Order: sequence, then C-alpha cells, then structure tokens
Amino acid sequence: MTLPVARDLSTFGIRCVTIAPGLFRTPLLESLPEKVREFLSRQVPFPNRLGEPDEYAHLVQSIVLNKMINGETIRLDGAIRMQP
Repeated sequence: MTLPVARDLSTFGIRCVTIAPGLFRTPLLESLPEKVREFLSRQVPFPNRLGEPDEYAHLVQSIVLNKMINGETIRLDGAIRMQP
C-alpha cells in the first residue's frame, strides 16, 4: 500500500514511508512483568534486547532528512520479523 500511495501523492510533492517496528520499550511494555519483558527481549535476534524510543526517532529523522526515501516500508525490528 505504501508504494501506490507514494506514487499517487508524488505529484503533490508528498512522500509516503512506513515503519514496521518490532518490540520497543514503551509504557505498555513496561507495564508487563519483568519475566515477560525478558522473554520478549530474548526473541529479538540482534541486538538481543527491546528497541529504544530514540532509535525509532533516529529513523524518523533520517526519513525526513533524506528526500530519496519514498515508497518504502522500513523494518526496525532487530530481525524478529513480526507478522502484520
């Protein structure tokens, strides 16, 4: 869906990029028991931990600054490959 939207909106100078995040440290995840968070962290191949909010923010910044990124879905998941 991202690519067709990017193509449709390109005539207006609008880019479309999606981020497919994996497991990130969020208030919701922090509310889980420590054992559950540790289990989830071990599921991430590399790096073997939960993502940090600033890592997500850095990707967003890169997308905004690099005008050639368009029509892409970027996985930010440490290779865990979460299903949609």
